[in-house]
Parts: sequence; C-alpha cells; structure tokens
Amino acid sequence: MTSPKPIILAVDDEVDLLETYRSILGKQYEVLTAPSGKQALEILKAKAVALVLLDMKMPGMSGLELLRQVRQAENDVAVIIITALQEVATAVEAMKLGALDYLTKPFDKDALRLTVESALAQRALRRENLLLKETVKELSSYCDLIGQTPAMRQLYSLIDKVAPTDSTILIHGESGTGKELVARAIHQKSRRAAKPLITLNCAAIPETLMESELFGHERGSFTGAQERKLGKFELADGGSLFLDEVGCMSPALQAKFLRVLESKMIERIGGEKSIPVDVRIISATNINFQKEIAGGSFRHDLYYRLNVIPINLTPLRERKEDIPLFVAYFLEKYNKQLNKEVRSLAPEALQKLLDYPWPGNVRELQNMIERLVVLAGGPVITPEEIPIITTSTQPAESVLKQNVMSHERQVIVDALKLADNNRTKAAKILGIPRSTLNSRISTLGLS
Repeated sequence: MTSPKPIILAVDDEVDLLETYRSILGKQYEVLTAPSGKQALEILKAKAVALVLLDMKMPGMSGLELLRQVRQAENDVAVIIITALQEVATAVEAMKLGALDYLTKPFDKDALRLTVESALAQRALRRENLLLKETVKELSSYCDLIGQTPAMRQLYSLIDKVAPTDSTILIHGESGTGKELVARAIHQKSRRAAKPLITLNCAAIPETLMESELFGHERGSFTGAQERKLGKFELADGGSLFLDEVGCMSPALQAKFLRVLESKMIERIGGEKSIPVDVRIISATNINFQKEIAGGSFRHDLYYRLNVIPINLTPLRERKEDIPLFVAYFLEKYNKQLNKEVRSLAPEALQKLLDYPWPGNVRELQNMIERLVVLAGGPVITPEEIPIITTSTQPAESVLKQNVMSHERQVIVDALKLADNNRTKAAKILGIPRSTLNSRISTLGLS
C-alpha cells in the first residue's frame, strides 16, 4: 500500500497563480487551494496539511495575520512565504513568526520545487526530533536510563527484580556504558532509597589510602590523621555502597573487604572496637575477572560474594538504535546549559554517528554532542560539522587510539618483565600508583 501524498495548501487571491501551483506540484503532491485567509483556516482545520504556500498581500486577512493564527493553533504545518521583491522585509518578519522560507515573485518551476522539498524535509526532521524528545522523556522516567532496544528493556526488567532485594550486584560493562547510572537506578528502586548511595572509584584512590576510604580511621592512627574520619561503609549505613572498578583492590584489602561482607562489621584504622554496618554492596568492573582470578590478582571467594547477581551492560555499538534517543536527550541538555538553539542533526549527520563504533560508548557520544552544540553554525548540525570519518566496517577503536593503547600496553609489559611480574615493583618503575597500574592492566586486557 502506497503512502498518501503530502498535502500542500496554496493560499493566494490570484486564481491563475493557484492553477500554476497545481500544474507544477500536482503530480508529486496533493494540492489544495484557497483564495483567502478565511477559507485557508477552514481547510487547515479539516485536512492534515503538510505545507502552506502563503501570499503576503491578500484582501481581508493578510498573509502575516493568517500565519499568526496558524502558529497560535500550534499547528506543525510548514509555511513558505510568497512575496514581491519589494516586500522582502515583510517576508523576514514572517520568518520570525515561524515561516521556513520565502520565494519572491516571479519564481521559476525548479526554485519552487526545491524550496518545497527543502521545507517538507525540515518539517519531517522537526517532527522526528519532537517524537524522539517525547520518547526520551518517557524513557528517562526510568531513573535517567535511556534506551528502548531489547537489551535495555531486559535491563529495566532485571533492575525491577533485583532492586527490592539486598543481594550484592556486580555490574559488568565497558567504560562509558553507564554502570553508575545502573547502580543509582537499583538504589532508587530499593527499600534503601531514603538512605544515601555512597560511591567510590577504587581505581582513583591510592592503595595506601584505600583502607581509610572504606573503613575510616581514628585520630592519630597514622601520620597525617589529625582527626577521626568515617569511611564509606559508615557513611552508607542503611543505604548502598557503589564500588566502581572494584577489581583494582589490592589482595590485602580484598581479604579485609571479604571479612566485612561476611561479618557486617568494620573496624576503623587505629580503632579498638567493631562497628556494625547495614550496607548493600553494588560493584562495577570492566575487567575479565576470570583472568584476574587465574593470575592470582583477585580472590575467587570475594568474586563469588560480589557476583551474586551479575548485570551485563551492552556496549553502544551493539544497540545503535538507541543513538537517536541519546542525541535528542543530549541536544536538549546542552541547549539549556549553553543557551543554544540547536534543533537537530541533518539525516546525513545522524548517519555518520550511526556508522561510528563508539569505543567510548555513551560517554564519548555525550562529549561529541556537547562539542557539536558549542560549535554549531546553525539550528541543524550538518555532516561537515561532525569530526568523524569512518564507516560501520571499521574496528571498534580509531587508528590513533589503537596506536596509543598499543604503545601503552608494550610499556606496561616491559615494566612487568623487568619486575618479574611483581606489580608493586612495576608500578615503581613506571612512577605510578599500583592501583593505577592495576586499572590500566585491566583496561588493556593484560594478565
């Protein structure tokens, strides 16, 4: 079944010009005509008009007045102004009221066809963008998570099942896939939602401070401990504790952490008493735990305690149908933040985003949209404004990133060889904290 032709309404008091519109556009579109503004309003109420060709100077209701009434009715019809050359100033005023384009009399057939095609394409793009925004609003009601692919719907269903329990959860996923957002969704839907969700990035804390961060310390327990400090476990009491990059914990700390999970009691550094804590643990990682366990870097018994309920996040390259939703969401976000008015991406520009494999996942896409909004030259982002030259057949990482990671991998391998695979010694050779080395080893897939 063929789709119906778009309806074009030509409004002009010159009967000959109305016949001209029918002759030029009648094969491609359904052309309706009205000799006055009043009759045009009646047709607009009765028909799903896609575009109006509107003469500015008409007896009775002027073209500007008709345009105002069309916009007050919140009609999404596209409007092209038809005006005499000496009335261009009026056309500019009409553009401010929402007309998409204008033609000056006399015009040729090709100019009319091209202007109509362009206006209808802009209207379709605007309607698609509005639909995406409505979809985003509906989906973002699920704890700020966005997506309607089967993988995301399965994720929402799983969160609904596990959130009311107190079971430990381990979120597996590549960097930038939204592991912390999932942790927040689980907490918000749990019985602990009224209590705090405390987060800690294990890869960002030096190994020497990690125990204090988790369990706290008493005044004078070590050099620099000038006052008592509560750890993340105490701060999260009654709520949830989210440990990102949990695979970066040292073996010694893993043993203490496991003991806390089993006893639900902590001891501050330098303290003499055990403190009961009621905390749900949600962890996240982007490493292959089986390799870490096999290499002796991570305790298998702790892994089993953390991985009671595994949640695997799908990378963006495997759910590209969600990319338009993210684009609409981030456009709206950065338009508000940056006081910009970027409405949408041209279809070819969106296609470039769909063709790119997004090794940095949603975080990389978010940064890209922010950059595009900042540098946008108009309300619609063109393909030339997107600094990506790639196809869907290219590998998941750009050549530059591959080269950088390859060099970094070799440097770490050389340091480990010099240190006879002792990570503490290798970290000293490289001049970085052991926790940072652990994080990079995990990210690069080294064992």
